[in-house]
Parts: sequence; structure tokens; C-alpha cells
Amino acid sequence: MKKKKYFISLCTAALLLLALIVWTVWGNTALMASTVTISSSRIPSAFSGFRIAQVSDLHNAEFGEDNAELLRILSENAPDLIAITGDLVDAGHTDLDIALDFVKEAAQIAPVYYVTGNHEASLPRYGELRAGIERNGAAVLEDEAVQFAHGGETIVLVGLSDPDFTLKGDLFGEASSMAGVKLKNLAGNGNRYTILLSHRPELFDSYADCGIDLVLSGHAHGGQFRLPLIGGLVAPNQGLFPHYDAGVYESGGTSMVVSRGLGNSIIPLRFNNRPEVVFIELRAE
Repeated sequence: MKKKKYFISLCTAALLLLALIVWTVWGNTALMASTVTISSSRIPSAFSGFRIAQVSDLHNAEFGEDNAELLRILSENAPDLIAITGDLVDAGHTDLDIALDFVKEAAQIAPVYYVTGNHEASLPRYGELRAGIERNGAAVLEDEAVQFAHGGETIVLVGLSDPDFTLKGDLFGEASSMAGVKLKNLAGNGNRYTILLSHRPELFDSYADCGIDLVLSGHAHGGQFRLPLIGGLVAPNQGLFPHYDAGVYESGGTSMVVSRGLGNSIIPLRFNNRPEVVFIELRAE
């Protein structure tokens, strides 16, 4: 009798372990599309219904052969613009061909705008990556602002380079101060609706202080391990139980969308945290 109970317990434990393994593998490979609606009276009427696909923290991952699954989701959701918000590659296992092939195919779907992440800042071949991105049809925004026209009206796109290109460490909040100084020079007089592409969500206060309307960010990987009722467990530059891990945040007139991202880096697994492409739809009030 004891042997039978022990066998049943052992089988139950094995099944639970198998289910956990299957759930974890599925949760790291089952790509999902998330949709966010951002409404504002500052959005030009021509941009009402405008869709932005946000691709963040790909880290050289592939979803399907040659990223066919990722590209399929992008194509089926018909974005008007694709924003790549940093860490397209991984500094620890870089494959420029995979990254550049994805950019080339994405640029056939919609205009692509790219900003760097901390992994690009650590990449000795970043110059080669940037040249390839531009050659394959995407715009690289390095601390610059451009006007984007649609339906006869314009908005402003601003892209910040990752602070790691300039700073080595951030003991005294230098990254926040630097972002604020750059944005005050880039954001202009605030007459036009302004969207900022910036890898770092922890600098949200600086973005809001500069009157940015919408921020698209990543970097936090959704907190890597997501716990029910709690959220993310750990994120770069935020530590344990990060405040800006995923979703939409508001401060004054500024909204920030933080993508959970697609790939992994130092921590090779996610838990309860599927990789996502975020589709942001603008609505004029």
C-alpha cells in the first residue's frame, strides 16, 4: 500500500514537472500581439486610427525560420509604422545577418524607425549594424527628431540613443539628467504631438518633465518572471519588483508604453511572460 501511494505521488510530481516544463517552453516561444489604444486631443485627426507596431528587445531571437512568425504577425496587423526600441541584437551572441534580414523584411511592411539599446552600446560592431539597418530601409534615430507625415498632417518622432553610449554607470542619476537635457533640445516648442522612442523606461520622469506626449520603451523584459497580482520580479536598472515592467503608465499629459519584449539575454528564460509585439493605436479626441 505504501509503495502504491509512493508511486502515485512520484507520478503526480513527474506530471507536474512535465507540465511546468511545457508551460515554460511554450511561454518563451508563443509569440503574442498586444493592443493598446492611446487617446488624446493633441493627436491630429489624420492620425486617428494610426497604428504603430513596437518591436523591442529581440536579442537576436528568431520566431519561425527567418523570423517568419514575427513578420507574419506584423503584416497581418497592418501597422502604419514599425518602431524598434532597442536591443535588436544581443552583445553576448550577436548575429548581424539575422537582425538585418529582419529589418529588411519589416521595412517592406511599413516605415521602420530604430533606436539603440544597451546591447548595441556594448557591441564593437555597432557601426556595421547601423550601416546595415539604414541600407535595409530603416531610419536610425540617434538623439534626433524627425517629422512624420500622414494624411496631410504631421507628428514628431524623437529617438534617444541609449545612455550607455555615453555613461559608464549611473550612481548619481546622470542618465536622467542627460535625457532631460537632450529632450529639451529635441522636443521643440510642443506644438505637435510628439512620440519618443527610448529604450529605458526608468527615465520616465525625465520624459514627462519635457512634455513628451507618448513614449515607447522596453528594456525591462516584463520583469522576466511575472507573478500573479505582483507583476515582474526583476528588471535591468530597476532591480527587484520594477515599477515600469510592462503596460501603460501615465504622468501628467505623458503616456508611456513599456513592451515586455521578445528575446532573452543574461537570464535565458521567462516565466508567465510571453514574448510580445505591441500594437499602439492612436485616437484623436
